[in-house]
Amino acid sequence: MGLWGFSLVCVLHSFVALTSGVLMMFYSYELCVFGHGLETATKLQGSTPHDQLLVRTSDSFSGLLLFVIGSLLFMVAFVKDRKFQSLFAKCCVFIHIAMAIWRAYFQRKLEDLSRDWPRQVVGDITLAFSWVFLLVYSWREKYD
Repeated sequence: MGLWGFSLVCVLHSFVALTSGVLMMFYSYELCVFGHGLETATKLQGSTPHDQLLVRTSDSFSGLLLFVIGSLLFMVAFVKDRKFQSLFAKCCVFIHIAMAIWRAYFQRKLEDLSRDWPRQVVGDITLAFSWVFLLVYSWREKYD
């Protein structure tokens, strides 16, 4: 697998994860309003102060997790072992497809989020295809 291709995909995914993580940690309500609309965002924030604190804490930890994932992706971008790159890309495809399946089966059942799941599934599949294209390119490069 070309090091530049693997590194480029990892850095791009890292940038998305880092940006999303920071936005979730510090601007979760604004991000929710942008993604779901004002009415749904208000519902998702909770109705009591205790619920609101739990939601903010959960959003902050989710953002921190995304930030850590982005940092790890950035570090992995510079690994030069072709077998590791191939295994890592396959695992990333699996994770993105699993997330798309989870959204299709569970998130669509939530009344407030039911209209958003199709575009999120398309996003998950698009992210998975970026890794698939990298794998196909590496196979082509290996067998040519």
